[in-house]
Amino acid sequence: MTPTELRADTPALHEDIYLNFGAHGPSPRYVVDAADEFVRSHEYEANAQKGPYEVAFDTYDQVRGHVARFVGADDDEIALTESTTAGINAIANAIDWSPGDVVVRTDLEHPAGVLPWQRLKQAGVEVRVVETDDGRVDPNAFATAVDDARLVCFSAVTWTHGTQLPVADLVDIAHEAGALTLVDAVQVPGQLPMDVNEWGADAVAAAGHKWLLGLWGGGFLYVDRDTAESLTPATVGYRSVETPTADPYEFAAGARRFEVGSASPAPHVALAEAINVIDEVGVDRIADRIQGLAGRVTDGVPGERLLSPANPESGLVTIAVDDPVATVEQLAADGIVVRTLPEPEAIGASVHAVNTRQEIDRLLEALNSEWG
Repeated sequence: MTPTELRADTPALHEDIYLNFGAHGPSPRYVVDAADEFVRSHEYEANAQKGPYEVAFDTYDQVRGHVARFVGADDDEIALTESTTAGINAIANAIDWSPGDVVVRTDLEHPAGVLPWQRLKQAGVEVRVVETDDGRVDPNAFATAVDDARLVCFSAVTWTHGTQLPVADLVDIAHEAGALTLVDAVQVPGQLPMDVNEWGADAVAAAGHKWLLGLWGGGFLYVDRDTAESLTPATVGYRSVETPTADPYEFAAGARRFEVGSASPAPHVALAEAINVIDEVGVDRIADRIQGLAGRVTDGVPGERLLSPANPESGLVTIAVDDPVATVEQLAADGIVVRTLPEPEAIGASVHAVNTRQEIDRLLEALNSEWG
């Protein structure tokens, strides 16, 4: 499959110029069809065959394996979640925090990587924020911040600048300080190669509704096997334990302890299909095409307005404008979809392999017209 063929099979890309994959990636027909077919089969046929619970549990197992192979993990190191936010909260709530414990994050984090720590701050946990420069983390400042931390949370690719953080290096620094590491990787799968073993993080949260072009509700959480055994989830249900009827219960081995109850398998069926599609196109091929298209954006933006690297590290390009809200509205009126960013005060254009050079040129033409 080529990016052009994938574009042709994605109805939402046939009208407007869509450049907002960092927020939401519209799904191709076969991803939606996979979820739809599962729901129909599960509701119309499962009762007369295996039974809906057996079908659902078999499906959970299959999808976990699918995701594990895609990110370089073992099946029992994957939990199926609703979203990246759900995965981050699952880890945050599985630690027995004490007043004075320290959490470290960067100032580049999405609210998903900010809000859980704000809540812990109310319980006496200290939250340290590593200040960054142009989407870059200073390793020395990072090392100072994590010196006595219990947990560190940071993004693999920043939603604010589109920069790639040196995940493995930051993980090593945190581990040397004795801290657990939790990576927000939602901007990675579908646009860049991803191998959790190379990162070495204790936990990695992500979802499939952005660059993977999956559905909302199809998230996943990687948890290192040994790390999982040291964590006690705050929620418990029949999917998270070894034997639901046991008293006392015993949490399931590995990451499955972070799953709870009767969540619909449909978004995760769609996630598996989305992974199939991305694999068929080829992640390396996608990354190369994104690099070229994003580079076309950065080449056309005046240097003083470009807040992302001139040599793009991802498909996310951040552009300073005088009035982000007005600019996004004007571009939308011209049929071009981008987003505002709260920090820095700018707009974000996120391009995928399914975009075209002509679409990039339309964006640049519209922006240059606004800038005069």
